[in-house]
Amino acid sequence: MSGRSARSLRAGRPPVELAGEGEGPHRWWRWRGRSVAGQVLFLQVVLAVLLIVAAAVGVTVQTRNDTELDAQERSRAVATALARSPGFVTALESRDPTAALQPYVAAADEDTGVDFVAVMDTDGTRFADTDPRLIGERADDVRRAATEGAFSEIYEGDPSDAARAVVPVTDGRGAVVGLVAAGVTLETVGDSLEGQVPMILVAGAAALVLAVGSAALVSRRLRRQTRGIGPTEMTRMYEHHDAVLHAVREGVLIVSGDGRLVLANDEARRLLELPEDCDGRPIAELGLDAAIVDLLSAERSVTDEVHPAGDRLVAVNTRRTAPYDGPSGRVATLRDTTELRALAGTAEVARERLKLLHEAGMRVGTTLDVTRTAEELADVAVPRFADFATVDLLDAVTRGDEPSGAATELRRTALRGVDEEHPFRPVGSAVDPVAAPDLPTATGPAEGRAVLEADLTDARHRNPAGVDRVLAAGIRSFVSVPLQARGVPLGLARFWRTEGSPPFDAEDVTFAEELTARAAVAIDNARRFTREHMMAEVLQRSLLPHVLPHQDAVDIAHRYLSAQARVGGDWFDVIPLPGARVALVVGDVVGHGMHAAATMGRLRTAVHNFSTLDLPPDELLTHLDELVSGLDQEDPDNPDGEGITGATCLIAVYDPVSGVCSVSRAGHLAPALVHPQGTVEFPDVPVAPPLGLGGLPFEATELHLAEGTSIVLYTDGLVEQRDRDIDAGLDLLRGVLADSAGATPEETCEAVFDRMLPEHRRDDIALLVARTRLLDRSRVADWDVPLDPAAVGTVRNACSRQLSAWGLDEMAFATELVLSELLTNAIRYGSDPVHVRLLHERTLICEVSDGSSTSPHLRQAAITDEGGRGLFLVAQLARRWGTRYTPTGKVVWTEQCLADQQVPDLALLAGLDDVSEL
Repeated sequence: MSGRSARSLRAGRPPVELAGEGEGPHRWWRWRGRSVAGQVLFLQVVLAVLLIVAAAVGVTVQTRNDTELDAQERSRAVATALARSPGFVTALESRDPTAALQPYVAAADEDTGVDFVAVMDTDGTRFADTDPRLIGERADDVRRAATEGAFSEIYEGDPSDAARAVVPVTDGRGAVVGLVAAGVTLETVGDSLEGQVPMILVAGAAALVLAVGSAALVSRRLRRQTRGIGPTEMTRMYEHHDAVLHAVREGVLIVSGDGRLVLANDEARRLLELPEDCDGRPIAELGLDAAIVDLLSAERSVTDEVHPAGDRLVAVNTRRTAPYDGPSGRVATLRDTTELRALAGTAEVARERLKLLHEAGMRVGTTLDVTRTAEELADVAVPRFADFATVDLLDAVTRGDEPSGAATELRRTALRGVDEEHPFRPVGSAVDPVAAPDLPTATGPAEGRAVLEADLTDARHRNPAGVDRVLAAGIRSFVSVPLQARGVPLGLARFWRTEGSPPFDAEDVTFAEELTARAAVAIDNARRFTREHMMAEVLQRSLLPHVLPHQDAVDIAHRYLSAQARVGGDWFDVIPLPGARVALVVGDVVGHGMHAAATMGRLRTAVHNFSTLDLPPDELLTHLDELVSGLDQEDPDNPDGEGITGATCLIAVYDPVSGVCSVSRAGHLAPALVHPQGTVEFPDVPVAPPLGLGGLPFEATELHLAEGTSIVLYTDGLVEQRDRDIDAGLDLLRGVLADSAGATPEETCEAVFDRMLPEHRRDDIALLVARTRLLDRSRVADWDVPLDPAAVGTVRNACSRQLSAWGLDEMAFATELVLSELLTNAIRYGSDPVHVRLLHERTLICEVSDGSSTSPHLRQAAITDEGGRGLFLVAQLARRWGTRYTPTGKVVWTEQCLADQQVPDLALLAGLDDVSEL
């Protein structure tokens, strides 16, 4: 760091950047220095150089002009003298002017100081010339002398550039008979000037040396006086000087080494009441307190010593000036601490209250629970603001309803105090804001104003019983503040102080209003959330299955818990399918709240509707994916359809006849299988993106399950928590299922929830446990049928015998009719292989399959039609019927109730053999 930069720092000024280190436009500063002295020197040198150069140029130009003018005048004098020479006119008019005039020219060229002389005719033709080679040639621009008279000029042209004069020659009658020209070449003029240039340069150099020397002496003296600082620093220094003298609200004194006052700013004059003429006077003569005089004169440094100065208390700091390049002396700063000390207590109280408000903002409203928020308000107030605090809320607020403002009964929601012994009603009790014994004043939440009772004894006449009870407990001061948000009353917050604490004042009321205003917003948010949560939970519960359908394929148990914060979109379902099969469904809609619950209901309804089509799980998920994408496009907040509603889903279709479970999933967790041996497996089921994303096709996996295998379906809320990743959750689930192997589905659900439920549920949890069964082979009958109409009777007879074995003789006639119609259609319009299967379950199921994918069509035949009544008859005899497609063809199935035997209308049997159509 340079010496100047160091001095700048000691003087309290930031060092100026060196030239060339800053921006480009300021780079030229390095050629002239940064200090005031350097700038003065630079400007003086530049000015001297400019003046000397201007003088030299002026002298040179003037000398040249004078020389050229002298040459013109000399040339004119020579030409005039020659033109008026005796006998010159006679020679000019002689027969041989050249011979007669050439002697005149030669004589004029000698000792006249001109370079050339020429005698010409009036048209410029030379009769005689200093240069004989030019005789007979015509001179340029000379004829005007014959008409205008003699002239002189600087001529540029042939034979040479010159200062010339042209004079007319007249005879005795005054007629112009010829012209005489004389001149000096510019080269001659320049030669005469070159002799004067060295003198001019020597004079200019001498003047420059004298100017630079004098400027250097001035700059050196100025540098010592300004200490080498620049103009910007000097300007800033004087600005700071003025600020210290007049604007700074801290007194500054500078005392010289001999004890005289050198400088005192306005604030120091005010604090010490210095006289107007104090500058330069000894400080002992200024009427200052002796202690302050000693401090200003002492050699020791002082920091924040407080001394009286009149009726003020002044904090004094002193330092020596000598180490900072200043003259020997001391500098002192003075600060008025009178008001600061008076405000110190108030500032500390205000600081503590601001800290408490900040803490309230952090602690109140941490949960969206009305009761907990009220308790947090009381916890913040006690004991730092009040000795006791009670929070009473309207009943509607505690329930999450919108308060009407007309209610007069409050419910005590929170109570905190420094002592367990208190006269207040317990939490949960009803509180009348007017007549309650522990309320000394009558005020309600709808009145919208705070009430201060600095001394409760003054309020005894309003409620003697309540006041006496409170006073007996040692409570002496009271503040009641309504809890309001959006202009709607929510309840009352009351703060109490005992006789050992200072009574409440107006500032305490302001603080209490600020504290309760913040808490009221949090309570109102919690109330609104509670209402939304209750509505969403009611909606969700109404959309979930209330009673699972009866079926014999699996034993079912389930559990469902909604999130504690916000209801989500988890759901589960059990859907009976034709052929004694059952579909197990579990899903999770992204998001929480009413929207998620409503979307869940729409998806659950869609799954039921698509299940009636008897689609495989992967095709069913494909339709669901298209539905979710359509929901995105219908969203009014997303007109472009770019958002993703998002949902995961898993569908498992179990067939108790074959023991095959077909599983397909869209972004959902794989199911868990608990085998009869006790082993737990998470099968590798191909996963596709969640519904609504599109992209990859859905795949289905077939699992062959032994009887007694438990299929466990769940949502991610069960295995994934904030403090537990999903892999750890799956491992825990595996262990719980392994420990509960062999238990019933209900016991399995209990075990899983007992060991895996988190303390705080951030997401919904759905759990579905299904233990598989296999249909007894004695209740299954099937036949392969050749593609021959004659085989219909054989199969019909076999069916009749099987029904008799099952004790279903009363159903034989209707079943034979249904079987005949379906089998005839398959043989006539289908293809190999044709197969018939009867299932004796809760219903009697008749299935006819063939290799064709053409579906039969039911139509209403007219009375005159010969056909079209077959499927109509089937629909009349069966409780329901339908078609499902398989990889090898289709299956047409019917279900007949075991307890409801129908006898067909004989009128429908007419032409039955011909009534078979697709």
